[in-house]
Amino acid sequence: MCPDPSARPARIVCVTPMIPFIVVLFGMAAVMSTAWLVQLGTRNGGWVDVFWTFGTGVACIIAALWPEAAASNARQVLVAVLAGIWSIRLGGYIAMRVAGDAHEDKRYAGFRTEWGGDFQRNMYLLCIVQAPAATMLSLSIFAASHGGAPELGIRDLLGALVLIVGIVGEGIADDQMRRFRKTGQQGAIMDQGLWSWSRHPNYFFEWMVWLAYPVIAFDVATPWTWLSLVGPVMMFLLLRFGTGVPTLEKTMLASRGDKFRDYQKRVSAFFPLPPRYKSPKRSST
Repeated sequence: MCPDPSARPARIVCVTPMIPFIVVLFGMAAVMSTAWLVQLGTRNGGWVDVFWTFGTGVACIIAALWPEAAASNARQVLVAVLAGIWSIRLGGYIAMRVAGDAHEDKRYAGFRTEWGGDFQRNMYLLCIVQAPAATMLSLSIFAASHGGAPELGIRDLLGALVLIVGIVGEGIADDQMRRFRKTGQQGAIMDQGLWSWSRHPNYFFEWMVWLAYPVIAFDVATPWTWLSLVGPVMMFLLLRFGTGVPTLEKTMLASRGDKFRDYQKRVSAFFPLPPRYKSPKRSST
């Protein structure tokens, strides 16, 4: 039984037991099993990313709106809307790219070659582990939506602003890459715009999106709000050291060779920074 909310400090929440996270875990397991079946039928691993993004968006909305007597309804709605905006923007972009591209995403094409006859077995494992990953992300959402003072405040506004900047930045990076791919330059390196400051600006801004929830929720004096850090920490590790940067760059080195090695020397892997030196000539021409 939760004590009277008015008797507790402003940023302490009454934590609902594990029910919402169990719901998210089993729901995402079903979503990702379906994703595996779809990629099996289409022979395109890119659909896994589509299912994960839309599924995680729904899971995060469920976590944000989960009933809790001490929570602020306005904050729950705000966080649910932010999670929905992220999911629709990113999921829609990936879905259109996968549906419109005749070739499989380089990461999955690389896995298909590397894993050979074990590809489908390993793909199912890769799919199913994304269910607990989405559940971990929902912890940040739950902490942000169920903590804090009854009224929305400056931190809620700042958190929303961080998320919007992340989404806009990722959208610009994606659009720059889309335009580059349409030029059809075989073997060229995209090193213009945001891609001249970071080799993976889309990943950086995707990570930035998840910083919104600690901005809204984190309070050093309130242990529960530390869970809001789970999202950005996990996304950074996955994108920078997991299935993001290392996997993609392995395939780029195989297909671009010394051009990509030079790009690696010049441009930061993740955080946008001024290039160390300029390319002797534009590698995209």
